[in-house]
Amino acid sequence: MNASRPDRAAELDADLVDMMNAVFADYRAAHPPTAPIRRDTDLWAGLDRLGLVRLTGSEQSGGSGASWYAAAELIAAAARNAVRVPLAEHDLLACWLLEKVGAPIALTARTVCVFDETGTATAVPWASTAERIVVIWRHDDTQLLADVDCADLRIIPGSNLIGEPRDTVSADTAALAGTPVRAELVAQLHLKAALVRSIQVCAALDKILELAVEHASARTQFGRPLSRFQAVQQLIADIAAEAALARAATEAALSAAVRSDWAGPNVTFAVAVARSCAGHAASVAVRNAHQVLGAIGTTVEHRLHEYTRAALAWRSEFGSVHHWDEQVTRAALAAGADGLWRLIAD
Repeated sequence: MNASRPDRAAELDADLVDMMNAVFADYRAAHPPTAPIRRDTDLWAGLDRLGLVRLTGSEQSGGSGASWYAAAELIAAAARNAVRVPLAEHDLLACWLLEKVGAPIALTARTVCVFDETGTATAVPWASTAERIVVIWRHDDTQLLADVDCADLRIIPGSNLIGEPRDTVSADTAALAGTPVRAELVAQLHLKAALVRSIQVCAALDKILELAVEHASARTQFGRPLSRFQAVQQLIADIAAEAALARAATEAALSAAVRSDWAGPNVTFAVAVARSCAGHAASVAVRNAHQVLGAIGTTVEHRLHEYTRAALAWRSEFGSVHHWDEQVTRAALAAGADGLWRLIAD
């Protein structure tokens, strides 16, 4: 994400942003990627000491009291450096819900999931490496929430395209003691999770663009740099355009959400547009970048795949590209000719 916009700049401390980037860059330099990916407890402890694990939590509950703008920079910094860590799932989703329902929040790593009618949730991020999971389920006409120790849940490990834990979690919900949670909070949970993935995709796209430009500038073919060939220039220009569109849509959605505390009439539409743009941008960026880099871009040693596979994995989580395309279409049709501009501009 880019902190140059006035509303974002007013919310962010430049030294904090620099510190976030430095922490993840230093960690990545000392820790090459491994598979399968697990939560690094030493990194987690270090981030906790810096106040980054509960960055947006209230100070009364042990958080740092920062804004979603700061959280977006933190998430993007991790994604840019290919450091896989469940900061968003813990802080922005699980602990946020606990704070909203007035539940105690101990210093322990969490994620969140919503059970279906059988008491099962699939592709739950980081469940197998968490210590507790905030679970939501429906009982009659009420939605209930519980903060459950992982030892009391059934967890079947799985992973996404880049090896991040995406696990199946199940429980006997009748045996859980739940706290009622408002439907609007559950709706906000889905939107927040979706926007988190859009922020991560945008960070990956920016890195893909950087690697493509770097390669085209350094490599020569037929006696001149690749960047001098018109076809290569066009491929890179398309990556840049798509990445910029995705970033603009994502920042617009983030601004709309922050301004209205996630309750504005156009937040759902803005998040849907962000996810749609980011999803389609990933297709172009991945295809074009691998064309620019050729065979070297497909090797394990080159870092390109760390971002192209990540972009493809994240764009399909918390709603597919097709799902978000449909949401944009339905909202536009419902607004009609008279209301469409207001829907876009508000």
